[in-house]
Amino acid sequence: MARNRKDRDSWGSFTDKGIYDWSSEEEEPDGKARPVQVLVVKDDHSFELDEVALGRILLSEEVRDREVVAISVAGAFRKGKSFLMDFMLRYMYNQASEDWLGDAEDPLTGFSWRGGSERETTGIQIWSEVFLVDKPDGTKVAVLLMDTQGTFDSQSTLRDSATVFALSTMISSMQVYNISQNIQEDDLQHLQLFTEYGRLAMEETFLKPFQSMIFLVRDWSFPYEFSYGQEGGMKFLEKRLKISENQHEELQNVRKHIHSCFTNISCFLMPHPGLKVATNPNFDGRLREIDPEFTNHLRVLVPRLLSPCNLDVKEINGSNITCRGLLEYFKAYIKIYQGEELPHPKSMLQATAEANNLAAVAAAKDLYSKKMEEVSGGDRPFLAPSELQARHGEIRQEALAVFRGVKKMGGEEFSRRYLQQLETEVDELFVQYIKHNDSKNIFHAARTPATLFVVIFAMYVAAGITGFVGVDVIASVCNMVLGLALITLCTWAYIRYSGEYRELGAVIDQVAGALWDQGSTNEVSPQERFINSALRNPTSGGIGWAIYKLYNAAANHRHLYNHAFPGQGAEQQEEQNRKRN
Repeated sequence: MARNRKDRDSWGSFTDKGIYDWSSEEEEPDGKARPVQVLVVKDDHSFELDEVALGRILLSEEVRDREVVAISVAGAFRKGKSFLMDFMLRYMYNQASEDWLGDAEDPLTGFSWRGGSERETTGIQIWSEVFLVDKPDGTKVAVLLMDTQGTFDSQSTLRDSATVFALSTMISSMQVYNISQNIQEDDLQHLQLFTEYGRLAMEETFLKPFQSMIFLVRDWSFPYEFSYGQEGGMKFLEKRLKISENQHEELQNVRKHIHSCFTNISCFLMPHPGLKVATNPNFDGRLREIDPEFTNHLRVLVPRLLSPCNLDVKEINGSNITCRGLLEYFKAYIKIYQGEELPHPKSMLQATAEANNLAAVAAAKDLYSKKMEEVSGGDRPFLAPSELQARHGEIRQEALAVFRGVKKMGGEEFSRRYLQQLETEVDELFVQYIKHNDSKNIFHAARTPATLFVVIFAMYVAAGITGFVGVDVIASVCNMVLGLALITLCTWAYIRYSGEYRELGAVIDQVAGALWDQGSTNEVSPQERFINSALRNPTSGGIGWAIYKLYNAAANHRHLYNHAFPGQGAEQQEEQNRKRN
């Protein structure tokens, strides 16, 4: 809710979490502005947006249709982010006064902060009062202050840190990246990871996805190299983000990525606030206990961020966003991070261990593929299935031995799932080699036309017999099936010749294969098994069994043929007896 500056004295100290815990289920109990938890990180490391509390802030009548300026502070935990945010609050409540820092005896209040080594802020908190500020061009904008959970604390996963940092960067028009003592390479790499995690969740655009980023280097200890403040900070930042030809490609990519993400990048170097601030457990933010050099630069930094002439309205895809629109974007972004569409960021060790194990899997698969190619690949002749199976078993064991022999990070338990992945992929490759080997079997390739020829011949014989005995209906059906099979055979031949209508050809092959398999799996007598085993050798592909079934069917109907042609049957019988003798 928006308030006038005359209400400055209405907010007090909120260092006790129980005092300011304002949820969506209750109104502000005493009418005082306070931090509001809008993004909650649950115990199972999932995220929940308190839409009601956020809506109460952004949809109040005074601000909902105002263009919004969102200022956020993010960075590692226990580095003074909330401490800085409270000085921003002092400025917003007293910016009409030159001495906005207030009395030297006033304790620092607002967002919860304290000394110590344990984290204080979790999720994302927003100050419940949205400040209305007149810009030099006469427009009135709404200023929103956000405090975020510190990254890399002992209770948060890398995904938690990446999500909070990415969300705050996506929502804010000015992101303050709070860094301690120096800009190190790991700071840039983490920034690259977090911004890329945010860019994945946003719609693709030709514009840079984020607006302004300021590197705020706290406790800067080298003013003799680069002076405190913005001027020294910009020189220092230029040196840190410089891209040169002799740099490693990895270092160049990090810097190119950062430049491609932000419209404006700056840097400010801050001195140490003093030993009393760092070591006194009872320090409550009184200015008299803070090093004067720190407060002097604080008087420069905070107006640099929040003075009316420096405020940047939040833009998304080139359009200015109002408080009402920011609420909708907040809800849309959190839904993406609540789902499983985005990949989970991984620690450096986990990512390296995965790459190490995947490289071992690739090496083992490569060995398997090369040796199997020598056995049955390319122009190698058809190999008996039993021999192919035996060679597969030998080469498979060699591939697994290669995987086990590579030194891998992550330990035995971590590598076990990659070993299982390798076994699965090798078995899948073997299925492909079986199909490739079968395709070299000429009888296997001729299975479809052989099946259709058998059907045509069987229907021709059946039609002739049934027509002869006077069963015209069955004869007509047989002729119809014969014609259909003949058309199918011609169609299949055309498809194989022209390469067109491949889907239809696949259906014909499937139907023919089903008929073939059906004929091959019927129960047979011991004599039939003997004949079948003699005919179905590894190079016959099963066509002998189909020929035998055709011969058996003709033999069963021989008496009908002899009855129709008795003379010819007797002569043939005599001729066969003479040859047999």
